[in-house]
Amino acid sequence: MIFYNPTGAPELGCNDCGCRWFDRMTNRCYECGADVPERDVAEFRAALEAFVTARQKLAE
Repeated sequence: MIFYNPTGAPELGCNDCGCRWFDRMTNRCYECGADVPERDVAEFRAALEAFVTARQKLAE
């Protein structure tokens, strides 16, 4: 799941427990140990790219 922090930046959250902390070496949630599905990572990357694009347009 994707959360948005107060600045509007996306943060990836665990689908099982909602934790936002992941071991990037193993793609597992630190809190419950659940695997992070590749589709969630792809959705997060897309949301992050959209955020960066929007911020760049504001800076112009």
